[in-house]
Amino acid sequence: MKKLVLILLFGCAACTTQAQDPTSPQPAAAPVIAASGSTVDDIRRLIGTPSCSDNSQCRSLPVGALACGGPQEYLPWSTLKTNERELLATAERFKAERQAQIKSSGEMSICIHRPDPGAVCVSGTCQPGGASPSA
Repeated sequence: MKKLVLILLFGCAACTTQAQDPTSPQPAAAPVIAASGSTVDDIRRLIGTPSCSDNSQCRSLPVGALACGGPQEYLPWSTLKTNERELLATAERFKAERQAQIKSSGEMSICIHRPDPGAVCVSGTCQPGGASPSA
């Protein structure tokens, strides 16, 4: 009996959908992080070339928001040349923009956890963690 109840619960969960009027416009896909003329451009401008001389100068920045939670991606940046306060404020502004867009469009996504890769100094530039030094 317990197995039957579990099967029915999973079956119902798998069949739930959000009804939509076929004549209404479909929600737009999540914006591409590389979109131009946006807050993301401000973030990339603030980061510039993330120069470094050692790993202690490198950080990773969570950028954007997913419908199910968490950031869309992480960008490496350097404490050597970047105004941290301004960068974090701009990233927070973009996160709020994305969350508002997600809420207004009803956007949905798969729930995946994107762990922070960290950042390391490779050949004088901060790179996402796990990057291998070039020969």
